[in-house]
Amino acid sequence: MIAFVSGTLRERHGDSVLIETAGGVGYAVTLPLGVLERLPATGSKLSLYTELVIREDSWSLYGFDQVTERAIFRQLLGASGFGPKLALALLSTLGPARAVRSIVQRDITTLATVPGIGRKKAEKLIVELTDRFGDIPVDLPAAVPRPGEEATQALIRLGYPAPAAEEAVRATLAAGVTDTARLIRDALQRLATRA
Repeated sequence: MIAFVSGTLRERHGDSVLIETAGGVGYAVTLPLGVLERLPATGSKLSLYTELVIREDSWSLYGFDQVTERAIFRQLLGASGFGPKLALALLSTLGPARAVRSIVQRDITTLATVPGIGRKKAEKLIVELTDRFGDIPVDLPAAVPRPGEEATQALIRLGYPAPAAEEAVRATLAAGVTDTARLIRDALQRLATRA
């Protein structure tokens, strides 16, 4: 198992980064939106906690800058019918603290706002995972929304489909934009060019 990757941030592509280790090995790592927002500039040193997910047709490496977020990701993967794509969408849309709070407090409405999670899947997630977060230290008070989260929600309120809004915000974050107003403006421009 690859539990940790440390090296130089070589490239950013959407929700993935390429990290080159001191030994010259490059790891492609997929990240949730919050981690993307906190990345240093390309060429900087970077360390990530990782989770290797092995499927019949692929091996994928997911990265987190906080061990708590990785632990939450692992618990989410333990729910039936809940793969890494949905776990990443949940962490990207709500952030780790809000995701855990929504499950523990049985907030179906909030969970159902995540792309790919409808009301039925949210209910199933609550039933399976409500008791599994007791040993994970996570800040449960109301979290301050992150710029990427705010921008994505703003685009959804403007009528854009959640997956398109999230993709546009990820691409804009990958370009180095972190200010909420500029994120929304640049993501709108990306969405307009695709229409």
